This record gives sequence, C-alpha cells and structure tokens, in this order.
Amino acid sequence: MEALPGTTVGIKVDGGVVLAAEKRVAYQLYLMSKSGKKVYLILDKMGLASAGLMADMQTLARIIEAEMRLYELDSGISPKVQTVAKTLSYILYERRLFPYYAEILVGGIDEEGSHLYTLDPIGAIIEDNYSALGSGTQLAISIIEAEYKPDMKVEDAKTLAIKALYAAMKRDASSGDGVDVLVISKDKTYEQTYSVGDIEKMFSK
Repeated sequence: MEALPGTTVGIKVDGGVVLAAEKRVAYQLYLMSKSGKKVYLILDKMGLASAGLMADMQTLARIIEAEMRLYELDSGISPKVQTVAKTLSYILYERRLFPYYAEILVGGIDEEGSHLYTLDPIGAIIEDNYSALGSGTQLAISIIEAEYKPDMKVEDAKTLAIKALYAAMKRDASSGDGVDVLVISKDKTYEQTYSVGDIEKMFSK
C-alpha cells in the first residue's frame, strides 16, 4: 500500500503524550487546502492524529468520540487509552474490505500512565514510545529517533514533534502549511497551531 498523504507524529514520555500533524490537504498532485485539521481531542486526556483522506479522518474522529461518550454514560467510568485504541481497531477491521483511507495515532493519559498506539487502515494496533505516519514518515522518524529520550519533558517532546514535522514539510510535497499540536500532560491539555513562519523562527537559531 502506498504511503498516505501528509505527515503526523506522536511522542510518549513519562509526563504525557504529544500528537502533531502538518496542515496541508493534498490528493495526488492536487493541493486541496492549507488549513486541514488532522489532530483531534477525543476526551479530556485522550486524542488522535491521522494521515490520509480528510473525510475519513474526520469521520473516524466523530465515530470514536461518540462511542467513548456512550461508554462513559453506560459504564460510569472513563475509558482507558487502550479501550479507545481497541474500539477504533474493531471499527477499522469491520471495514477491511473497503477500508478507511487513514492511518491513526491514539494517545493519552489514564490511571496507568501515558500511552501511544499506532493503527493501520485495517485495524492492526501497536503500542510504542513514538511513531510517524504518512508520506513524510521517513523524514520525520529520523529526527525523532536521533533525539528521543523517554524521560524528556513534555514541552521538549512538543518541540521534537514540531522539528520532525518541519523536516518532512521541507521535502515532502504532501506535507506543509503549518502544524497543529495536541499536548496531553498530567497537569493540562491544550492545542496549539504554528505557522510556517513560527516554525522557521524556532529552528533558525
């Protein structure tokens, strides 16, 4: 299967998880938008990021958020990150004959700590410390592998995620136009958007 358009990365550290993706929406040789959102907060301490077809990303984000809200109402407890990832895995596998055109990262914090899961379009699931998906994967992962440390601070993980995406944006035609970041830590959860100019200033020193 060919690499899906765009680039998204996830980094897990002791204090939390960072999910990030660039903002370009491209299909083959066509640039559809420069303001696509590929990172989604699903619950207070959980989110997902994806690469692929924009409509499929948005659909999967809506489906899994609805499923987890129902889970909370029915059980009276907040789902674990693994529960979110496994539920999404079942949804993807059910559509394996006509799969969603998306690769997904699920990350968050629960009572067991921080977690990051990678899912392919038909539901295979892997837990890891960091991951990169999409057409800029090789460029992004090379930066993360060189600098990642499990005990690094969440803010340093955020900077590393942006740096990895910046490397992909400079060389992958399907990646570009800024970065959306979702930071989930024990103390707070927040989303932030960086323009190309912002990123260039960060790494121009």
